[in-house]
Amino acid sequence: MNFLAHIYLSGEDEGITIGNFIADGIKGKKYKKFPPQIQKGILLHRGIDSYTDSHPTVKQSTARLHQNYGHYSGVIVDILYDHFLAKNWNHYHDLSLEKYVENFYELLQKNFDMLPNRIQRMMPYMIADNWLLSYATVEGISTILEQMNLRTKGKSKMNFAVLELKQYYTEFETEFTSFFDELILFSKEKLKEL
Repeated sequence: MNFLAHIYLSGEDEGITIGNFIADGIKGKKYKKFPPQIQKGILLHRGIDSYTDSHPTVKQSTARLHQNYGHYSGVIVDILYDHFLAKNWNHYHDLSLEKYVENFYELLQKNFDMLPNRIQRMMPYMIADNWLLSYATVEGISTILEQMNLRTKGKSKMNFAVLELKQYYTEFETEFTSFFDELILFSKEKLKEL
């Protein structure tokens, strides 16, 4: 899953939310140097990633992209799934996506000193271009995929994946909806465990 899903699956706890958001940049046991709630968020993120990567519905989505994008297929599906979460946000949360995202950006700014350097450098761009809100449109996803392609120096060709998104829109959305309901339950159980 990508940024928006990880943030959403953290629930209402600010520490867990920050941990879940920064987790990709925290390797091995380095998570132990963070406060307990942030540690929980990092471990939740890892659990979500493992669950997602092995889920048959997600594999079905990635298989559709594998021929053209190889090992980047999983990253693309994460981004596409965030699109469907953003697009259908009102099914999942009472707060509008705009307000939810605004609150999250404020949370990051309030805890800036605690964020890893990579996130501190990325954050101004994320907020200025309002990445999380842009996920709600196909145009926004297209821009994100173009940026991701640039990060791979053009190797991934991810910028073209918007074509598959349009071609198989219904299939991807159906897969996301079915999978995400299961992921919500998994995340709630994982949080109880942690």
